[in-house]
Amino acid sequence: MKLIFAGPSLHGMSVPIPSGIELRSPAAKGDIRRAVEEGADVIGLVDGYFETTAAVWHKEILHGLSLGVRIFGAASIGALRAAECATFGMTGIGAIYEAYAAGDVEDDAEVALLHAPRELGYAPLSEPLVNVRATLHHLHRTDLIDDRQARALIEVASAIFYKERTWKTILSGASLSPDERARIGDLVRTLRVDQKALDAAALVKAVDLADGQRAVETPGLDFSHTSYFGMLATQR
Repeated sequence: MKLIFAGPSLHGMSVPIPSGIELRSPAAKGDIRRAVEEGADVIGLVDGYFETTAAVWHKEILHGLSLGVRIFGAASIGALRAAECATFGMTGIGAIYEAYAAGDVEDDAEVALLHAPRELGYAPLSEPLVNVRATLHHLHRTDLIDDRQARALIEVASAIFYKERTWKTILSGASLSPDERARIGDLVRTLRVDQKALDAAALVKAVDLADGQRAVETPGLDFSHTSYFGMLATQR
């Protein structure tokens, strides 16, 4: 069984989820363990909850890996957990994962965003900082904005609370002229980079191509079933 935990990061993805992959809501604490116990052989972790409920535990990921479950992470909390658990066999995918793994990005708030509920397709309502960085990097690399403009925009974006960060609030707070704001706003509307969606799409492809069976050779983890981990099985 193959499944992916995702929500807002898939909202901007243009390709459909392949048949044979079950799409589940963003993961919370205990969801990875339950998936493993239900027989999942391949798990893709993209999005997860972190504020209204406890986030996915590292230990439940290690539990799955110790049993040979192939676990991929990308785009959001999946990229975070993959960077933290790569040594134990979790596979990270995409530019956001690579930035965390290299230490170029450290704050977990970089991937945070406000989004609509499941009934509205988890549509993003704010802009994650990783997407802002990717967009500004693209505009700067193609000489559409200069160093001063890029610095002004990223400084403002970094200071805005994640639920309130939109391109409108970023542009309005930056030390730019009205003409610069208007021109850059037009560029963003046409050239915005949704790095989370790009990385999520790469994870979907990896899960689709992955062997649909648990690995015979496991990472050799000496997994300890502590009392706290045992309590996780009773929590819903």
